[in-house]
Amino acid sequence: MNRRFFLVAAAAAAAMSLSAGIDAQELRPEAFDLLDLDWPGLEQVKALHSEGRDSAAAVALLDYYRGRDIRTPEIKDIKKVKINKKQQKWADEALEHTFYVHDGYQPSFNYGEDIDWQYWPVKDNELRWQLHRHKWFTPMGYAYRVSGDEKYAREWAHQYMDWIRKNPLVSIDQKEYEMVSSGEVKGAAENVRFAWRPLEVSHRLQDQCFQFQLFVDSPYFTPEFLTEFLVNYRRHADHIMHNYSEQGNHLLFEAQRMIYAGSFFPEFREAAEWRQSGVDILNREIKVQVYDDGGQFELDPHYHLATIDIFLKALSMADLNGFRHDFPQSYIDTVEKMIVFYANICFPDYSNPLFSDAKMTGKSTMINSYKRYSQIFPDNQFFKYLATEGKEGALPDYLSKGFLNSGFFVFRNGWGMDALQMVVKAGPKGEWHCQPDNGTFEMWYNGRSLFQDSGSYVYAGDAEVMEWRNWFRATAHHNTLTLNNENLQTTESKTLLWQPEGDVQILVTENPSYKNLKHRRSVFFVDGKYFVIVDEAVGSVSGNNNVNLHFQMPRGNVPNSREDMTFYTEFEDGSNFMFQCFGPDNMTMKKEPGWISTAYNKKVQRMNVSFNVKKLDSPSVRYITVIYPKEKAGKEPALSAKFLNKEFSEDGLKIQVKVGKEKKRVLEYAL
Repeated sequence: MNRRFFLVAAAAAAAMSLSAGIDAQELRPEAFDLLDLDWPGLEQVKALHSEGRDSAAAVALLDYYRGRDIRTPEIKDIKKVKINKKQQKWADEALEHTFYVHDGYQPSFNYGEDIDWQYWPVKDNELRWQLHRHKWFTPMGYAYRVSGDEKYAREWAHQYMDWIRKNPLVSIDQKEYEMVSSGEVKGAAENVRFAWRPLEVSHRLQDQCFQFQLFVDSPYFTPEFLTEFLVNYRRHADHIMHNYSEQGNHLLFEAQRMIYAGSFFPEFREAAEWRQSGVDILNREIKVQVYDDGGQFELDPHYHLATIDIFLKALSMADLNGFRHDFPQSYIDTVEKMIVFYANICFPDYSNPLFSDAKMTGKSTMINSYKRYSQIFPDNQFFKYLATEGKEGALPDYLSKGFLNSGFFVFRNGWGMDALQMVVKAGPKGEWHCQPDNGTFEMWYNGRSLFQDSGSYVYAGDAEVMEWRNWFRATAHHNTLTLNNENLQTTESKTLLWQPEGDVQILVTENPSYKNLKHRRSVFFVDGKYFVIVDEAVGSVSGNNNVNLHFQMPRGNVPNSREDMTFYTEFEDGSNFMFQCFGPDNMTMKKEPGWISTAYNKKVQRMNVSFNVKKLDSPSVRYITVIYPKEKAGKEPALSAKFLNKEFSEDGLKIQVKVGKEKKRVLEYAL
C-alpha cells in the first residue's frame, strides 16, 4: 500500500468520526453514479470507486472539489468575502434557530430547538414558502469565511441535513404548486406544496452554489456530507427539470437557476442538459414575456426589475464560464430595452410607481444596478448618467415617452428633482402580478410622489390574508374609474391617441371595463404645468348603477370642499397641488380610509376619495378633473372646466378649462 492510500484512509476515518456527530451522516454511494467520473480531475475518484473503496473515493472527491476553480458571479474571489451587519445578525440568530425568512415578517420567528419546518405562525403562504428558501444559509457562510469560526459550518451542516430528513419529496400533482389559497392538501403532500414548489427548489439550487463555495473547506463539510449534498442537489435539479412552472417570472427564475446548476456542477452527468434547458427557456421566454417596447408582460415595475436581473444573471454566468455565445444579440438588445423602459417609468429620486404588485425599490439599490448595467452596456449614456447621478453620461433627447405595447405612458417637463411627471398605466391584460387597475396613474412634483397607487401588501394565504390581498387589488383602490365600486371585468386598454410633444400633450386610452360600459380616459398635459383628465363612461348600463371615479390621496391631512369638489395639500416642502373634479349636477363625493403599501406586509393609512354619479338612463357619465401642482400651500387658483361637445363622441373631444387668471383654454382632439 502506498503513502497516498494511507493518507486517504486516515482522512476517511477521521471524517467518519466527525460526521457521526452531525445527524449521523451516511456515505451515499449512489452519488458516484450521478457523476461523470471521466471528468478531468476525477481519475482517482473513478479508480477508487471501481475498486469498491467508496469511503476513500469520497475523500478524493472532496479533495477534488476543494481544489477546483469554478466560481459564481456573486462570489468570484472567496478570499474577498465580506459580511454586513444585517447578514451577521441573520447568521447569529440562525445559530439559535431564529430564521430570517421574509422582510415583511420582522423580527424573525424562532423555529424551535428541534426545528419545525412546518411551523406557520402567520397563515401567509409567502411566509411558509420562503422558509424553504433558506435565506440565512448564505449569510452563515459569509460569517464562517470572515470569522473562521466553525460553529457556523457545524450548524449549517446540521440544519441542511435536518431539512433533508424532515422534508422528503413525495409524489404530488403539478397543480398543487400553483399560487392557491384554497383546496388545502393535508399531510406530507401539503408540506411538499411549500417545501418543493419549483420556485423554492430553484432558489435553493442557486444558493447552494454559494454555500458550497463558502463551506467546502470546513472539516464539517465531510466526505459523507458531500455525498449527501450531491444526491440532494441532483434531486433538486431533476425535480425542476420535470416540474418547470408553465409561465411567468417563476419559469424565468427556475431556468436561470438551472443554468447555475449546470455551470457550477459540470461533473454531473446531466449538467449539460440542465444548463441547456435553462438557456433554451430564457431564449424562448424573452420573446414571449417581453413586449417589443421593453415592457415585461406582468406589467409590474417590481417584477419587471426582477426579470431584468434574471436575464442578466444568466449572462453573467455565461461570461464567467464561457458560453456567452448561447445567447444571441437579440437577447442582449431586449434586456437593454427593458432597462430603458424601467428608467423611463421611474421618478427622479429613482423610485418606481406602485402599480400592480410593485414594492418600492431604494435609490442606493438602483444606483448599484445602473452601475452594473453600465458595465454590461458601456455605450448607453443614459445608464451611465443614472449610475453617476448625472456626473457622467447623458439624458435621452426626449422628455415624454410612450410604451404603446405595454401601455405605460410618461409625461414630464424635465428629468430633475424639480420636474413634473405623470406615469399612466393603461395596457393589455397582464399576468398574475398585474392588478385590475387600467387607467391608473402616479404623479411626481418637485421632490414628492403624489397620487401614489396602493401597492399590494400581501399575496395569498388564509381568509384574513386574502381579505387584505383583495382590498389592495381592488380597482376602487387605484386612480381610475369603476362601476358600483366593482373590479374591472376586462383589462384590455387600447391606445387611441398618443401625442407626446407640443404645448398640449395628449393621451387617449379606452378599456372595455364592464359588460355594456367602457371607459375612455383622456389626459392633457398643458404647457408642462398641469394636467387635465377627462373620464367618460359609455354604454347601455342604466338604472341604479353608480359610476365612481377614484383618487388615492397623499399621506397626511388633505383639506377639501364638498361644495365645489376640490382638494388641496398644505405641505411645507414646496410640492403641493390642488385638484377639482367637474361632473354632472347629481355628482356626489365620498371620503373613506385608504392604505398604501410600499413593502410586503407593511401598510400606512391615508384617505381615498371617490366622485359618484348614478348613470340612470343617460348614454354616458363624464368627468373632468384638473390637477394643478404648485410649490406653496395656500393661494389656490380658481379652476373651471366644462364640455364643449355636449355628448360623448367616438370621434373626439372638446373641453374648455380655465386656471386662475389665465385665459380660457380649449383642449381638444379628433380621432
